[in-house]
Amino acid sequence: MIEFKGKTVFDSIGIGKIKILSSHDITITPDKTDDVDAEIKSFHAAKEKAQNELTALYDKALKNGTPDEAEIFSIHKMMVDDMDLEDLVLNKLYEGYKANYALSLAKKELSAMFLAMDDEYMRARSSDVQDVCDRLINIISNVSDDYSVDEDTILMAFDITPSEIVSFDKDKLKGIVTVYGSTSSHMAIIARSMSIPSIVDTGLVLNESYENKRCIIDGFRSLVIIDPDDEVYKEYQHLLHKLKRENERRKKLIGKPNITKDGKKLDIFCNIGKSKDVMQAIENDASGIGLFRSEFLYLESKDFPSEDYQFEEYKKTLEKMNGKTVIIRTMDIGADKQAPYFNLPKEDNPALGLRSVRICFKKPEIMRTQLRALYRASKYGKLKIMVPMIISVEEVLWVKKMAEEVKTELKAEGVEYDENVEIGIMIETPAAAIISDELAKVSDFFSIGSNDLTQYTLAIDRQNQSLDNIFNPKHKALLRLIKTSVDNAHKYGKWCGICGELARNFDLTEFFVGIGIDELSVSAPYVLKLREKLLEIDSKAVNISKYI
Repeated sequence: MIEFKGKTVFDSIGIGKIKILSSHDITITPDKTDDVDAEIKSFHAAKEKAQNELTALYDKALKNGTPDEAEIFSIHKMMVDDMDLEDLVLNKLYEGYKANYALSLAKKELSAMFLAMDDEYMRARSSDVQDVCDRLINIISNVSDDYSVDEDTILMAFDITPSEIVSFDKDKLKGIVTVYGSTSSHMAIIARSMSIPSIVDTGLVLNESYENKRCIIDGFRSLVIIDPDDEVYKEYQHLLHKLKRENERRKKLIGKPNITKDGKKLDIFCNIGKSKDVMQAIENDASGIGLFRSEFLYLESKDFPSEDYQFEEYKKTLEKMNGKTVIIRTMDIGADKQAPYFNLPKEDNPALGLRSVRICFKKPEIMRTQLRALYRASKYGKLKIMVPMIISVEEVLWVKKMAEEVKTELKAEGVEYDENVEIGIMIETPAAAIISDELAKVSDFFSIGSNDLTQYTLAIDRQNQSLDNIFNPKHKALLRLIKTSVDNAHKYGKWCGICGELARNFDLTEFFVGIGIDELSVSAPYVLKLREKLLEIDSKAVNISKYI
């Protein structure tokens, strides 16, 4: 029995036999040819065929009701025609190299460029470049793939592409394990949308002897078990059956209120990245959207997204939610989320540097454009605007002043908008929590960003794995700051929610209920789990002192 640890993409249990997904052993040598025109034609023909394949995958994803997959294949279609890729390949073709070698060089250069970026999201795009280039190389090399499996399967590979995941039988694909990989990759997005137990970045050494061996993925413990003994295997089979029964039982909670045993209600909202994610929130019966991460509109663009583009995304989200609350966070670029066209300076500690609203203080046109798009969209639903990284009253007043200016502009232009849009702030720095009494006077609501609040309070980088042993999201200092923020919000008649990872920490649900939290916002698969947890809690019996 062999065990490996990694990073969990989707926390569930997966059991099956290992299939090692190896890269095609295509020998690509730096051969040259005198017939440059033939190689250019071969390259363009491969691009055309790749577009047809990706269009088919896109259409299949839409037909199957999986918009996450469709969006990814749409991005891959654009990457096939990317001018940077074309220029790199054509330059090598004009030097006389064959198309497959030119593509292999372009793949290496472009993927290395993405991997060198500071932002994890942009680094994860390296696998998309490799996926697209490998597709073109395989077409030119006339290589086909065998994705057939006839039993429950755990895929194991150095990394796995979105194309490879969707090519397998979904009923037979029981889990994914990768040597490398990121929890922000497109592979991870698809795995989560398909509810496939997945663990990436294990660092394991792929061994052909693993092929067809039994394997267990424990997403709750970020654990991979290869060739488990009979006792462990039976234990996990029992756990898996238990999980399936629990999931079926939770579906009966759809349409039920979010209420404690003694009748105390609170909202359970959903975190999303784009308008296409709304369907997951609806399917899991979320009460609203507690965090729309608008920065993804910036991260997936090559330039600042226009007012009209943003407006359409916000409008679609509000319309789909059909009158339920949608809280859209103004862009949170910076720190671990970098968009090259922002041209932000290199910083020794970007988490403490120029990010989020701080960028807008220097470039107010970014905030103005986003606010115009938001207010224009506000007539299509119940919108609330949330501003991240606030540390002072003056910052809140600056945002509200700009919002009034935007409203005046729109009124003069005859554009309709909702006059009653609330503007709230994220509590994600100790400074904001400590002066939350002052901030509550000028804000319409609070939402606690527990991810950043944890790392800033403990002075621990939450992405530094070497400090995992002391990274404590239940630290008393953190919980006291959260309670202070809730108390001060209520003191001035404002509501307070949590939209970070702590919202789905069931060990703390009782504490959140006890301190009077008004709303918890989680990813879609956790909505019903959290509703079920609430039903077990008697708010009047909660002993807050044991937490703080």
